[in-house]
Amino acid sequence: QVQLVESGGGLVQPGGSLRLSCVASGIMFRIYAMGWYRQAPGKQREFVAYITSAGSTNYTDSVKGRFTISRDNAKNTVYLQMNSLKPEDTAVYYCNGGGAMNLWGKGTLVTVSS
Repeated sequence: QVQLVESGGGLVQPGGSLRLSCVASGIMFRIYAMGWYRQAPGKQREFVAYITSAGSTNYTDSVKGRFTISRDNAKNTVYLQMNSLKPEDTAVYYCNGGGAMNLWGKGTLVTVSS
């Protein structure tokens, strides 16, 4: 079955950390760039981070220096390490990839609150 499944979300205090995971199945994971997006309540979905098949990365300005995207091709998994979390990082985080298939996971909720 072709799918992306996110996990790792939860409630965290400001300044805390979380690591999100996205496991891909049914695709040749290693050849595809993968990305993370997020959608906060009442807002449009926005780009967060991106990693190419070669491991090059790109981030939206608001998370640079705090978030790190990485991948483990042996595990068909892309990660998003989130440090120094802020209340404005609260959102549902989605994994995206698969080239022209433009696959999306169902998302994982991250809530940053004291």
